[in-house]
Parts: sequence; C-alpha cells; structure tokens
Amino acid sequence: MRRMTGSLSSLFIAIVGVCLSPLALLGQSTDSAAVHMVVTLESTRDDTAPAQLNREDVFVKQAKNRLKVTDWIPARGNAAALQLFLLIDDTCDTALGSHLEDLRSFINAQPATTVVAVGYMRNSTVNIAQNFTPDHALAAKALRLPLASVGAQDSPYLSLIDLLKRWPASKVRREVLMVSDGIDRLRGYNTPSGRSRRYQTMPSISPDADSASDVSQRSGVIIHTIYSPGIGRANRNYYEAQTGVSGITKLSDETGGESFYLSLQNPVSFKPYMDRLQTILDNQYFLVFLAKPNNKGGLQRVQLDTEVPSVELVAADNVWVPGIADSSSKNKK
Repeated sequence: MRRMTGSLSSLFIAIVGVCLSPLALLGQSTDSAAVHMVVTLESTRDDTAPAQLNREDVFVKQAKNRLKVTDWIPARGNAAALQLFLLIDDTCDTALGSHLEDLRSFINAQPATTVVAVGYMRNSTVNIAQNFTPDHALAAKALRLPLASVGAQDSPYLSLIDLLKRWPASKVRREVLMVSDGIDRLRGYNTPSGRSRRYQTMPSISPDADSASDVSQRSGVIIHTIYSPGIGRANRNYYEAQTGVSGITKLSDETGGESFYLSLQNPVSFKPYMDRLQTILDNQYFLVFLAKPNNKGGLQRVQLDTEVPSVELVAADNVWVPGIADSSSKNKK
C-alpha cells in the first residue's frame, strides 16, 4: 500500500483523453455562470424504471428564481465516463471479509467506461491499494480485509477530505463508495495533560462530517456510503454507533449519494446494496444550468424539480458557482 501521490494525477492525465465529457468546453459570462451537476433519476415506485426526462422537463430554482437549463445529458455513450473510488475504513471489523466477494463482483461488472480505484482509510489519510485503472480485475484483486485496528487520529471524514484534495478535478462523473461505521475516533478521544488517554462519547455528529460534505459538494463528488460495524469500545456504545450512522447518512444525502445500512447490524449480503448502486449509476445525467455568480465563488443552494409523475431528481444540495472575478479572469485567457 502507498499514500496517494502525484501518480494519481499522472494516471488521470493518461485516461482523461478517453473520459473527457463535452461539458468541459462550457463557458460563462460575467452575469451568469454555466455550472453542472450530476443528477440521478429515480422512480418513486421501486418496482419500475424511472421515466425518461427531456431538458424542458427539468426545473432548477435558486431561492425564488428559476434558472435557465441549457443541457440535460444522459451519462451514456460519449458521456458515460465514471471515476469510481472504493474507500474502506481500516477500523471496520474483519466480518467485512464476508462481503468482499460482493464488492469484487460489483467492480468486475462495471462497463469499460468506468475506471476504479481502491483505498483504505487510516490515521485520517488514505492509503492507495490500487490507483485508478480500467482493469477491473486488477482493482478487485486489491481488496483485502480491513486491519480492524483503532489507529491514532482516526476519522473517516478527514480521510475523505484528504482524498478529495488530492483528486484532480474533471468534468466526468466522480463518485465514492465509502464503507465505514462513521465513528470519529479522533474527536472522541481526549488526552488531558499528564493523564492517560480516555474515551469520550461524541455529543453529536462529527463536525468533520459537515466539512467533508462541503468539500465533496465543492468538488462535485457524490459520496455513497455503506455502514459496516467497526471495532473497539466506540462501536459497543449504542449512542456513538448511531451517531456514526447519522454522520455517513448525512454525508450521502447532502452530496446526492445513497446510504446503505441495516440498523447497526452487519447485513447478510452486500449484493442488494450493489444492485441498487448499479441502478443509480445507470440512471444518471449531467445537468447544466445558468446560475447567478456572486463577487466571490462559493457553494449555492439549488432545488431541482419536475412535473413528470412518479419521478424524483436526486442531486447534491449545493453546487459550486465561480465568482465574477473568476469568470473575468478565465474569459481574458
């Protein structure tokens, strides 16, 4: 294993030629900014496929203002490229081993347009087991049992932020499948001066979950999560475990992803989760609309809607809108 380094950037450059979507060429003016986000089209009826939507069927609102939708592009064909990062928490119990085959089958079933990477979260960083590769068998082979060890300064949210800061930006779909119990063992521990380490229960969802959500939304990365029980005293604390589930659920909900969990139990199989995730990936679109930029770039909350019955649009709560100064600088270039 090795930490993420410039090699990730190098590999990205090697594959971007075949993965780059038409959205990379979009421009913007000083009074409006063309921004895009990945949207999942879902049916409100679990037993049916979602209806197909056209651009005129999709509405975007920013506060009370309705924004102009310029493109609604299916993530298929030339726009099907996906960078999928499988991120596993090394504090998970080794019982996760019973689900590794389900994860391998999922990776091997990905289309040729999907590149996959595998990494493990530990000490608030990410150790890369396999960098992005179109060789799905190679990525699947990189999966191993978690260390099942409580490392110092362990936070799945800080690990995710570490990954996102090192992940080169692109206009293709970028998504993470994170397997964790969501417990922030870094903030849960307290070491008073001159005293031995003791454990303190988190009073609420880790504040780093908010930070990870903000960074994910700014980066345009969708986070899907699977709850898998961890080890140690924190996992045996019902309140702490429930707070962890709430943290990763919040992360997925705010970034437009899906959160999978069976209460605080280890599910019999991950296959139903993987089948559901594949359905999500198969029904995604690039939404492009014109937002009103502020003086400085920042996250802006948007609302998506449609009048087509039995259809739900799932996306991040916020989208990054470049500032007017940023737009002017790019236009000069």
